[in-house]
Amino acid sequence: MQKKECIAMLLAGGQGSRLKALTKRIAKPAVSFGGKYRIIDFALSNCINSNINTVGILTQYKPYLLNSYIGNGEGWDLDGLNGQVSLLPPFFTEEGGSWYNGTADAIYKNIDFIDEMNPEYVLILSGDHLYKMDYNEMLQYHKNTGADLTVSVINVTLEEASRFGIMSVDSDLRITKFTEKPKKPDSTLASMGIYIFTWSVLRKALIEDSTSDSSEHDFGKNIIPNLLSEGKKLLAYEFKGYWKDIGTIDSYYEATMDLLKDNPHIDIFQKDQKIFSNSNISPPHFVGASGKVERSLICNGCIIDGTVINSILSSNVIVEKGAEVKDSILLPNTKVRKGAKVVRAITGEGSEITEKAKLGSSAKNSEITLIGDNEVYK
Repeated sequence: MQKKECIAMLLAGGQGSRLKALTKRIAKPAVSFGGKYRIIDFALSNCINSNINTVGILTQYKPYLLNSYIGNGEGWDLDGLNGQVSLLPPFFTEEGGSWYNGTADAIYKNIDFIDEMNPEYVLILSGDHLYKMDYNEMLQYHKNTGADLTVSVINVTLEEASRFGIMSVDSDLRITKFTEKPKKPDSTLASMGIYIFTWSVLRKALIEDSTSDSSEHDFGKNIIPNLLSEGKKLLAYEFKGYWKDIGTIDSYYEATMDLLKDNPHIDIFQKDQKIFSNSNISPPHFVGASGKVERSLICNGCIIDGTVINSILSSNVIVEKGAEVKDSILLPNTKVRKGAKVVRAITGEGSEITEKAKLGSSAKNSEITLIGDNEVYK
């Protein structure tokens, strides 16, 4: 394979425990989103839309579904002669081994993979964020400025800032201070967890960090502060678009339902920044004589004989006669039986709402109701 200017390393091993039942059996990046997609599709699609066609995906927590979904990368056009997708779980050698112990440790343990590609630059991404971005523009900024590290940032409110890595910058956007989740933030420039490193700089930093017993082997807590203390050139890259860390059930629900608005934050129909997926092959959806659909996204394989209003139905969902689904997100292979009602709810993959059962509440300010994968609700 020819030398790559830039490759991507995509961190996709997170549990995402705040998503509760949605991540009980799968990693957060593998959670279904927007009907035909999974959350990881957005970072992968950004890569291919940015002509970055070599991607290492670092898996860890319950990776089976994610591994089978990614496959050889064909769904994202990452299986060609000039590109590849590689699944990189933790591994053991004759010297021993362990699980990935932090974001930086995950990259460090795959130094051999990166060296084999021999890139000038390495793009570090998270597999559980929702956004569209041209990484080439950020890469060009990194190259033009001669940076050792470029961090993509967004402006957040002061109230939100304690949830992020926060940085202070000078007039040239050079980072002068970086604090991971500060209790009293002195800036609102938040890291998006998107980094472009000059590989020679990152490689040295990872090796040095690996020998430190006091390190948490984390980019925000260790690698970036260490590079700052060494006087390396660290720059902020301001991102003006929409970006969301889908960390809770409420944020997942809001981000998904936003797709039904007249002007959604993420346009899944945009042709020049297409979102790719490895969607399963299913027949067209079918709306029967008694079926009714209003303002909803309906994916292939769905059979609707009931009423669906302002909802998103993933592939192979069945809504039987007399059933009603409103303001809800139904993940793949959900079955809503005759006369059942689903309101402001999220149903896990393979779940079933039995006849005449009532799931969820339309009461104002009521919590989103969630049932897990393969759960039967009576």
